Amino acid sequence: MGDLPEFSLKKFYWKDYLTIPLGAFMYALGVTQFIMPQQFVLGGLTGIAVLFNYAFSLPVSAMVLVMNGVLLLLSYKVLGSEFLVKTIVGVAMLSLFLAMFEALNLEPIMFAEPLMAGLIGAIVAGAGVGLMMSVNGSSGGTDIIIMIINKYRNITPGRAMLLLDLIIVGSSFLIFRSVETVVFGIIIIAVMSTSVDWVLNGIRQSVQFFIFSSEYDEIATQINLQLHRGCTVLDATGWYTQQPQKVLLVMAKRNESTSIFRLVKQIDKKAFISQSNVVGVYGEGFDRMK
Repeated sequence: MGDLPEFSLKKFYWKDYLTIPLGAFMYALGVTQFIMPQQFVLGGLTGIAVLFNYAFSLPVSAMVLVMNGVLLLLSYKVLGSEFLVKTIVGVAMLSLFLAMFEALNLEPIMFAEPLMAGLIGAIVAGAGVGLMMSVNGSSGGTDIIIMIINKYRNITPGRAMLLLDLIIVGSSFLIFRSVETVVFGIIIIAVMSTSVDWVLNGIRQSVQFFIFSSEYDEIATQINLQLHRGCTVLDATGWYTQQPQKVLLVMAKRNESTSIFRLVKQIDKKAFISQSNVVGVYGEGFDRMK
């Protein structure tokens, strides 16, 4: 037992590849129909593309595709194959929808209400990013840069993302010479990040599982082999049956939740699982103790 993942996770789930285009569509909708018409700036690689569009009238869709292509080539060895494939799909879908909205040249939504348009656009775009992240995908861009930085430098992804976005938004001052534009950009970053957290069920990044199953040993082995997460086996007694049983305690990252559910379901469809959010997990594989 444990040598070969008999209950292996599939490499392809239709739900994931339907969710990514939906998230990309929402992201493109928020950016092109709400934010760009007001000449607000964004963080991330899309924000850089929008700045180039404002300064040189270059197509946002083409800029996003080219810059993401370069980053994907540079990060091939850093990213896992599944994440890489989903990121490529996310980048392609985002570029497609951005190009579609640019070609349609639709009337901007709520153009007469700049602040409201920016806030709604940030919520819609952030929700789109959250949807893609919920299935272990991404829209590329600074997500790739952050993963590379995180591998070689001791800096959390959240801090790296905030730093990059502030630099991008701050750079908009060189184009617009407007403090107001920078302030609006910071507001949009804050709202987008909050929207992402809403979709991902709050700001907590770790989850705790209690798994009740007669196949606890196989489940623990496969979680360890395939997800590289440790499991703690607890002794318990079912009060109704008065029978002893084993309970698995698993701490994991939020983006690993779907994989754990899928793995447990393959091994034991009758398993009972309790998942809860945890405010903080400190130690190897999680956050460092402060």
